[in-house]
Parts: sequence; C-alpha cells; structure tokens
Amino acid sequence: MDNRQWSIVCLQLLLFMVLYNLTINIDKATEREWLNWMRFELVPQFMETGLPLAVKILRLLTEVENGGETYTFQFSFKGRIDYFRFNKLHADELLGKLQQQYSNQYVLFQSLLEEV
Repeated sequence: MDNRQWSIVCLQLLLFMVLYNLTINIDKATEREWLNWMRFELVPQFMETGLPLAVKILRLLTEVENGGETYTFQFSFKGRIDYFRFNKLHADELLGKLQQQYSNQYVLFQSLLEEV
C-alpha cells in the first residue's frame, strides 16, 4: 500500500460516519417490558460511554410471523475509530446486560453500516 492509499484508508477511518445496528427479535410476551428497559436502562448506558453520537429506535413493519417483534437500534458514530473503541471497551459488557436480563427471549444480530 503506497502513501496515498494509506492516507485514504486513514481518512475513511476518521471522517465517515458509521452506524452500529442491533436488530433484535423479542418474544411478544415480554415486548413491552423489554422495550421500556431498552429505552430507559440499556440505551442510556450505551450513550453514557460518550462514543455514540445519537441513537434511533425503529420497529420493523414487514414482520414475518415468528412469535416476536423486531426492532433495530441504530447508534451513530463519528467514524470507525470511535466504533472500534466502543466495541473493544463497552459492547461485551452492555450486551451481557441484555443477555442477563432477557436470556432466551430474543434473537440478536449486529451489523456495521457506513455512510456513502
């Protein structure tokens, strides 16, 4: 990799906003309690790390009947470096709280999206 290519990679790490997306399908029996817990307990703890800039909470409208409801939590980060710092320092602990509170009541997958 030459200096120009390296500079472009560094700029991408610093300048382009990324979204850390958590998609969670939660059992309908605990949906309301879980959503309140997420909004008022866990999401504020994500934000208190000082790394996410903002969060959007969305509910999937085109749900396939599977006994649950699907939500996404989209955390905006200034760039990949902030996301990687969050992931290294905080993600396991915070997601562990979700597992501890709602074990066997949800399915989760994570994705990282880049603004283009």
